Amino acid sequence: MEFAELRIFQAVAEEGSLVKAAERLNRVPSNLSTRLRQLEDKLGVELFLRERQRLHLTAAGHRLLDYAHRLFALADEARSAVQGGEPAGTFVLGSMFSTAAIHLPGLLARYHQRYPKVNLQVHSGPSGELVEGLLAGRLDAALVDGPAPDAALEGQPWFEERLVLITGLELGPVRSPADVAGRPVFGFRAGCSYRRYLDTWYAAAGVPSGPVMEIESYHSMLACVITGGVALMPESMLDSLPGRERVQRHEIQARFARATTWLMWRKGREGANLRSWLELRESLQTDREAVALV
Repeated sequence: MEFAELRIFQAVAEEGSLVKAAERLNRVPSNLSTRLRQLEDKLGVELFLRERQRLHLTAAGHRLLDYAHRLFALADEARSAVQGGEPAGTFVLGSMFSTAAIHLPGLLARYHQRYPKVNLQVHSGPSGELVEGLLAGRLDAALVDGPAPDAALEGQPWFEERLVLITGLELGPVRSPADVAGRPVFGFRAGCSYRRYLDTWYAAAGVPSGPVMEIESYHSMLACVITGGVALMPESMLDSLPGRERVQRHEIQARFARATTWLMWRKGREGANLRSWLELRESLQTDREAVALV
């Protein structure tokens, strides 16, 4: 196998389409199709199930994709090592949606400015999916709800979030799950840690929640709650949303309303790019502390 073949395979696997992968790689679809067939012939297995316009990975394809991510990460690490440990290559960072929107913009700008040779990519998703991405090697590091849920991961706490329950203005005070029993619940898809906190809040009181409606953005979640329903979100995220004055905030017990976001990575995979990310954050914290003392 050649790296060029693996790059083509990775692009098609991630896009699920020859046309989209061709656009991403600036090639023609027929060329990609030929190269994939050649790779499958070399390996003696089918990597994709071909259904109309979509391509789905087979079990062998999933295994190869995991190895491809790891090989590309090792190649970047090797390149950095022979260049004196200077950060370079691709650094794929996973982040929960609210973290990416609220906590990352300034840090990302500083990182791009300080390390221009690094192709920093941010992939957003629910915490559970990001952990899967770390374990599969698709992500180099991720900001997720902690602590580490798997012995193969390590990390450190980065900040704490205060979660608030929100409802429409027509509802009175919410003192327990019984006050919102049966009302529709709006949240991200399964794997979202904040959705899990809300589920646990209901379960601890022995109260069934209403039907769960899966939403893809906090803006949509807020709009749905305004019309009637319940959601749990970081207060910092709510404070950034237009229309926040049209919902009520309710405090719930601290064990359901405090979430610590950790930066996690696979053990033994702390390369130059990740170290530079950690060092940048430490330097920014030091700068803020110095300003506070003035």
